[in-house]
Amino acid sequence: MKILTADEMRHIDQECARLGLSTSRLMEKAGEAVAEEVRCRLGCLEEQHVLCLVGPGNNGGDGLVAARCLHDWGAHVSVYLCGQRPPDDPNLRLAQERGIKCVAAAQDKSLKGFGELLASATCVLDALLGTGRLRPLGGVFREVLGRVAEAKKERDLCIIAVDLPSGLDADTGAVDPACLAVDMTVTLAFPKVGLFSFPGAARVGELKIADIGIPEHLAASVKTELITADLARASLPGRPPDANKGSFGRVLVAAGSVSYIGAAYLACSGALRVGAGLVTLATASSLQPIIAAKLAEATYLPLPEDGSGIIAAGAAKTLSEALGRYDVLLLGCGLGQHPSTAGFVRALLSAEAKPAVLDADALNILSQVPAWWQLFGEAIITPHPGEMARLCGLKLAEVQADRLGVARNFAAKWHKVIVLKGAYSVIAAPDGQVAVSPFANPGLASGGTGDVLAGAIAGLVAQGRPLFEAASLGVYLHGVAGEMVKESLGEAGMLASDLLPVLPVVIKRLKE
Repeated sequence: MKILTADEMRHIDQECARLGLSTSRLMEKAGEAVAEEVRCRLGCLEEQHVLCLVGPGNNGGDGLVAARCLHDWGAHVSVYLCGQRPPDDPNLRLAQERGIKCVAAAQDKSLKGFGELLASATCVLDALLGTGRLRPLGGVFREVLGRVAEAKKERDLCIIAVDLPSGLDADTGAVDPACLAVDMTVTLAFPKVGLFSFPGAARVGELKIADIGIPEHLAASVKTELITADLARASLPGRPPDANKGSFGRVLVAAGSVSYIGAAYLACSGALRVGAGLVTLATASSLQPIIAAKLAEATYLPLPEDGSGIIAAGAAKTLSEALGRYDVLLLGCGLGQHPSTAGFVRALLSAEAKPAVLDADALNILSQVPAWWQLFGEAIITPHPGEMARLCGLKLAEVQADRLGVARNFAAKWHKVIVLKGAYSVIAAPDGQVAVSPFANPGLASGGTGDVLAGAIAGLVAQGRPLFEAASLGVYLHGVAGEMVKESLGEAGMLASDLLPVLPVVIKRLKE
């Protein structure tokens, strides 16, 4: 499922016209699809009064078609025209011929007519503005949306947006102050980048993607993809019946310090729970018996220490000698940033030739090294926004304002796969490909969930998945596991370890 910018969507619309798919035909399909989603959301339409807010452009035309369909299916429908429609608008004429009450804002200066319609509405359909150039909402648009927002506070009023909430920038997720926080957005043909970018993503509600008959191949050149269940299923490693543990790869995890013992456990367990055949934990020798008491399934490589629980810089030689027996190195979870450990990380990465997954303190250490990306070869890095800001020398707000663009640009510059974590995590490859997670789960905002994710990604690399594919699949499995835990436990109090037994269940369900 491709994710488009406004310009990419306009280009596809032009290609549709070239192929003979007229705007009127696509508008009819779009309106029908929106109406169907509204019907699914509301249930019995005979008990509903739908107020459709119609703007001057194609988004308003989609809304008029939806209004007509809902009327034909039994709903009580009214239309409020916030912008001037063409005098020969067939969709407005068809609505009026059906007896749908249509009130024009131009003849309702006091908004008394709008107030009467809103007072009886059970659902408001926002079809004011689509993916056109965002401009400040003023005049009747601002007033109407403001009154809908106030009504939402006072009573149970369902608000559904056509394509995207009016006032939400389709490319950046920036929002006008008047932009509504809707219950559901029915986006047309392809989702838009701004729907997964904050602050706009917080206004979208439940996201539905409506098929309006645009051929998928028209978006083949688009390099931004939403990770779907089908995409994840196609990436799952095989499990042949005659396999042994070597068939499913070997992961070497260098993790843990005296202050962050649990991170090593969570990272190793994440790799094991996605099916890695063998996981070895390389950690400070004094920590090994503590972790082994909880993690029986891993093997261990105790490392020389510089103080209790601190990996010594010279341990890089010990680890490098063992690395040839493994398929991937996971480095950083809970390592700490002691000077000895920083020396260990720099020395190890300068010598290693295996694919690596770098997380947490490995990234914090590297951010202090000029041109750090030139130290080593192919790798996946998994920064949260603060770590990403340090790595690329930007402010946190700059990273968050353009997560997709920042991840894509620096993946190309550094020649690394980047997993920019957070709500709607972004995975970017050096060749410009970007995948976006469909999940924004506040329950995952707790210590240790990133260690589980790093382990899962390393476990998938060990099983032969290409780096970008492993990163995307790992993010998806982790996200679904989070959704399942949220469903059973709620958002508050979710623990990173709650994800571990759910990961194999997610894989099982995908296969089924």
